[in-house]
Amino acid sequence: MNVVEFFIVFIILIVMPYVGFWKLFEKAGQPGWKAIIPMYSFYIRLKLSGRPAWWILLLFIPGINIIIGFGVLIDFIKSFGKFSMKEQAAGVLLPFVYLPKWGFDKETQYLGPVASPEFREKHQKSLKKSTTREWTEAIIFAVLAATLIRTLFIEAYTIPTPSMERSLLVGDFLFVSKVNYGPRIPETPIAFPFAHHTMPLIGTKAYWDIIKLPYYRLPGLSDVKKGDVVVFNYPMDADSPLYRPVDKRENYIKRCQGAPGDTLSVVEAQVYVNGKMAPNPPKGQIDYTFTTTGMDLNPQVKQDLEISDYDGLPNTMTKEAAAALKGYSNIKSLTPNISKRGASEANNPVFPTNPRFPNRVLANTKLPDYKWNVDNYGPIIIPKKGWTVKLDSMTFPLYERAIEVYENNKVEVVGNDILINGKKTDTYTFKMNYYWMMGDNRHDSEDSRFWGFVPEDHIVGKALFIWMSWDDNASFFSKIRWSRLFRGIN
Repeated sequence: MNVVEFFIVFIILIVMPYVGFWKLFEKAGQPGWKAIIPMYSFYIRLKLSGRPAWWILLLFIPGINIIIGFGVLIDFIKSFGKFSMKEQAAGVLLPFVYLPKWGFDKETQYLGPVASPEFREKHQKSLKKSTTREWTEAIIFAVLAATLIRTLFIEAYTIPTPSMERSLLVGDFLFVSKVNYGPRIPETPIAFPFAHHTMPLIGTKAYWDIIKLPYYRLPGLSDVKKGDVVVFNYPMDADSPLYRPVDKRENYIKRCQGAPGDTLSVVEAQVYVNGKMAPNPPKGQIDYTFTTTGMDLNPQVKQDLEISDYDGLPNTMTKEAAAALKGYSNIKSLTPNISKRGASEANNPVFPTNPRFPNRVLANTKLPDYKWNVDNYGPIIIPKKGWTVKLDSMTFPLYERAIEVYENNKVEVVGNDILINGKKTDTYTFKMNYYWMMGDNRHDSEDSRFWGFVPEDHIVGKALFIWMSWDDNASFFSKIRWSRLFRGIN
């Protein structure tokens, strides 16, 4: 959005409603200038609607403030004789059109405070609602309340893939807290209720991206910490063919392994942060190869030890399960399948050499062979807000995407020169914090090792607890995993 477009949108969405309030205040016997004073304007609307002044305190409660704001606006509109549901919806959804219209309309007059007994008695017939209207308003309120709860407080989430096993299983239903890290104000506020990015059945977009709001996050209880299980928007959905806005990108769930400013590396499948061994997930797992003395392993043993077979990854298990399996008399050898150190893998390339997400390079150079793989990776510095990175042939591929895609800069490579927003430079100072996310099922997880950093504006919330767990592969009477219900997430 350029300056002219921003100015036009500002005039329409911000200025015009207050022009309407100014004129309506004057019709109610109040000086028009009171309409443009933050908070005081709301107090005057309460007064003109006949609502108690202490309601202004509700504006400081997230979620409640939106509901009370809409409610007081509807009361204010009613005080000017706008009793029909059509008129009230017009005033709420299109205030930049209808508030000025009513303000300059000579037929629209202030009738008194709608909440007063005298007003209700005088306009009893107009205020009476049909059964259809009562049900319609109840449904609208329920949808609005549920949407606010999902946006600002807590949201349900389902585990679709085994990338977090055995910490989280496919079929686990979670509650994700928006409060812990602070709820985001939606970038695309106009969207179909309860649909994320795609409409059910018809498959079209479930949002309107003509109007986009800048990134803003309300205060939370804490920052994202290493070890937290975090739901975030998949960064690669910014690319073709989807080009989705941040808040409409697919939801992913992983464990935070690196925070802003950390230097992270993986050595022999062990994560190190700032040179120190990081705690391993409580039930993290990788795949193993084992041989027996001739007697095949009893399938019941694999079931008891929760050893899983995924596509191309047989015998995936936790360290505890591996130690127990090694103790069986018919196990001759047991070896973790860990990629060799100092060797990149052509069949499983990682960031930034993953060809699915190509990076540009400087002239007369080629993309460096970092010799990284899923089990031996880095070291890599995770960007932190305010950190300045030196850009050269080795660092440019690591940070180009963050600079261009996530921080919305125009990046060009002209010969050996890097141009950011048309200016030649060899440094860049980051505007956001970034995180490094990895799945607990280390050999069956597409995570930051493949596509890089997660920007702070992609963070959705913290996984709290499992409220239901459903096993599609079990028999009918065993589908509910009763032992996992209401279990906290470590």
